[in-house]
Amino acid sequence: MDDQPPRNYAPPSGAAETRADLRPDVRPGEPAPVERPPGARPPSYEPPPRLTWRRRLVWLVLLVLLVAGLVWFVKTRHQAGPTGRFTSGGPMPVGTANVEKGDMPVIDNALGTVTPLATVTVMTQINGQLLEVGFEEGQMVQKGDFLAQIDPRPYQVALEQAQGQLAKDQAALADAELDLARYRTLVAQNSIARQTLDTQVATVAQDKATLQTDQAQIDAQKLNLVYCHITAPVTGRVGLRQVDPGNYVTTSSTTGIVVITQLQPISVIFTLPEDSLPAVLKQVHAGQTLQAVAFDRTDTTQLDVGQLSTIDNQIDPTTGTVKLRAGFANTSLNLFPNQFVNIRLQVDTMKNVDLVPSAAIQRGAPGTFVYLVKPDSTVTAQPVTVGPSAADKVAILKGLAPGQQVVTDGADRLKDGAKVTITENGSNPAQPAAPAQGASPAQGATPAQPEGDTSGHGDHGHGEGRGQNSGSGGG
Repeated sequence: MDDQPPRNYAPPSGAAETRADLRPDVRPGEPAPVERPPGARPPSYEPPPRLTWRRRLVWLVLLVLLVAGLVWFVKTRHQAGPTGRFTSGGPMPVGTANVEKGDMPVIDNALGTVTPLATVTVMTQINGQLLEVGFEEGQMVQKGDFLAQIDPRPYQVALEQAQGQLAKDQAALADAELDLARYRTLVAQNSIARQTLDTQVATVAQDKATLQTDQAQIDAQKLNLVYCHITAPVTGRVGLRQVDPGNYVTTSSTTGIVVITQLQPISVIFTLPEDSLPAVLKQVHAGQTLQAVAFDRTDTTQLDVGQLSTIDNQIDPTTGTVKLRAGFANTSLNLFPNQFVNIRLQVDTMKNVDLVPSAAIQRGAPGTFVYLVKPDSTVTAQPVTVGPSAADKVAILKGLAPGQQVVTDGADRLKDGAKVTITENGSNPAQPAAPAQGASPAQGATPAQPEGDTSGHGDHGHGEGRGQNSGSGGG
């Protein structure tokens, strides 16, 4: 143990060469590798470069910007006010209209079908060849106009034959009458038996009956000749031709020759709910003539104006409706058979009622209401009871007074107590058509519950029902 070197002993520079022979992995003449203690770095190791002052400055700027952004976000979030459509920096511009007095027609809207007063299928009443057609498809014809001709020759021959038989039977009757006169003279002279006279009297009676039969045959053939010449039974428009000339037509045919439809005048059959019938019957029993106006399928174009003609004698129990018929002159031929139309039946007229534009009516939590403009340029949600509507006007049965201003444009951005400013054309704004009864308020606005008198809520159901029955579109 005494021959080992100390722990920190370093051999002299030549020791590696002198001791190389002691290592079996070192060839003779090569220097022995230098042994390093565990954990020592090689001589070529260089430490990593440290961050420069420029990189430090960039990181510092980014950190400052991040902190500033967080501070700004927190500050602006705490200072921001409420947002939404009801927030505004100033008064809300709106359009208004005044409550006016006027007359409001009470109208029942119904769906109807144009129904001709007469639809005739022209049929042949005799058998024969169709020789001629005297009409064009779609032509307007008058009653008695020529339509078709059937070959009359067979019936003309039959007429002449019946006339000849009549002449023969007339001669036989004349001979029997002469014999009867002779027998009466002989019976008076008691020259022949009474029975012979009685027999001759019967013979004369038989001959007279034969003449009546012959005359009937003649009349029948004359009637057949009339049937050969077919004329229009009614005034109207002819449809498409069902048979062409040259065909043999028979009385057993079901298609006929042509169909004629009466267009002037014409009627519309429509239905009303049984709840609307008492008001109609009241006016009819009082002798009033109720006006009916026909509109097209879209309920925008007026087709004709007529009047109520009749009411059916019973209510349909399956639908709870009753049928009515309205007559129209149809001078412009706007009404076409089987056409679908909307009928507006004016049942009554409400005199001197409060009227507002339909755009002023809102519906929400208070029910049916309007935004009423107060003298201090603020609005309040005023409950109202609506009545019938027509065009762009609605009758107000309760809740408003003449001269008050109601909002007609911009109500979807308002709430109770909001400050408003009236636009230049606010007193007479152009309003759209009346919204359908029961629709939601514009953009789903739900105004706050108005303060003050809410007596209009009690009559809301009645007024709403009247407005829905008389103002809703038929279409």
